[in-house]
Amino acid sequence: MEIHLDDLIGTQRDIAEVIGIENYIKLCKAFGGDTVYIQKYTELQKVERNAEIKAKYNGYNSSQLAKEYDLSERYVRLICSGGQLDGQLSIFDD
Repeated sequence: MEIHLDDLIGTQRDIAEVIGIENYIKLCKAFGGDTVYIQKYTELQKVERNAEIKAKYNGYNSSQLAKEYDLSERYVRLICSGGQLDGQLSIFDD
């Protein structure tokens, strides 16, 4: 049995048009029946931005990076600390 683009309707067809029918079939085989969340492109861009910030961070330049990326200094430090600010306890700390 061969599946064609014309066999699909709605969002399923839209996805197949974007990624191709062969990749859509692979997607169905891997995740068929599951609810799959697809991140917004802007969120993917944040991953790249955060990696750039971490690469440029030297421990003393959070103010400069905050201005460069239009973020707060606190948020720059949060990005560079892996999500936990100095002195902040994790829920896993005893």
